[in-house]
Amino acid sequence: MLIWGDTLFVVIAALAFDAVIGDPDWLWRRLPHPVTWFGSLIALLDRLLNRDAWPPLLRRIAGIATIAVLVAIAGIAGLFLTEMTRHVTGGNVMLALIASVFIAQRSLYQHVSRVRMAFASDGLAGARIAVSMIVGRDPDQLDEAAVSRAAIESAAENFSDGIVAPVFWLALLGLPGLLAYKAINTADSMIGHRSERYRWFGWAAARLDDLVNLVPARLSGPLIAVVAPVANGSVATSFRVMIRDAAHHRSPNAGWPESAMAGALGIALAGPRRYAEGLVNDPFLNDGARAAATPDDIRRALHLLVAACLLQAAIYAALALLL
Repeated sequence: MLIWGDTLFVVIAALAFDAVIGDPDWLWRRLPHPVTWFGSLIALLDRLLNRDAWPPLLRRIAGIATIAVLVAIAGIAGLFLTEMTRHVTGGNVMLALIASVFIAQRSLYQHVSRVRMAFASDGLAGARIAVSMIVGRDPDQLDEAAVSRAAIESAAENFSDGIVAPVFWLALLGLPGLLAYKAINTADSMIGHRSERYRWFGWAAARLDDLVNLVPARLSGPLIAVVAPVANGSVATSFRVMIRDAAHHRSPNAGWPESAMAGALGIALAGPRRYAEGLVNDPFLNDGARAAATPDDIRRALHLLVAACLLQAAIYAALALLL
């Protein structure tokens, strides 16, 4: 109980540090962000082990080995950092500072907010450029409604895998759990997509990422639904849309926060979308609701994001007090 209480202190402090400091550009212009270290290792293993001449089974085994090595290194690094700070005055504060680097509250808010501000300052052309920084869609094909929907969907999905999930694994397994999660999530973003090159090699990364996000995604949806009134939405409607439509999303996890967001805002999200690899003809979440999202809906989604982050922090604070 005492050890988990210390971990919860680290969680709460990390959330506070990230909310106040975020990812300062001046620092990461001078130093490589720690996530890029995972990316460099993944790229190296990709070059060494993902051979076109190898049969599918061998490439799948190589992909499994890649993820195993990556998770082991991340976990050992987390254990090493935890042990180094264990007997240092202010060690938990140091751990919280390290952990805050891997949580995306402030940076997610800033990236989504830039899309809304770009509409005001540079019109649709500027908003297309801003949204291309956070989604993989062809921006030239997006009108105002599609850009707005893309920004809102990014806010919802990344609330789950950029905020709720890393905090969940930090609370459950400490810094080793957080670093292992970020390594898996980075691998999925790099090699987990369904291209011919990664169909077999990236299988383990994609499936493991689905697994480690299973619980966090189902926590993130209710967090958004509960704060729906902040955006003049209905808690009951948000829950109803989430329960009804979450399974309609092509991702087994992203549908939970996105459908909750759609219900809270009273708009339709997802639907047909054009990516670099072609058209994805998905059904709408909250189908029948207003599909013409606006920049003002981005503002409302940002209010939901802030409120859901505060609610999550309050829940962890309550758990810490109970312990």
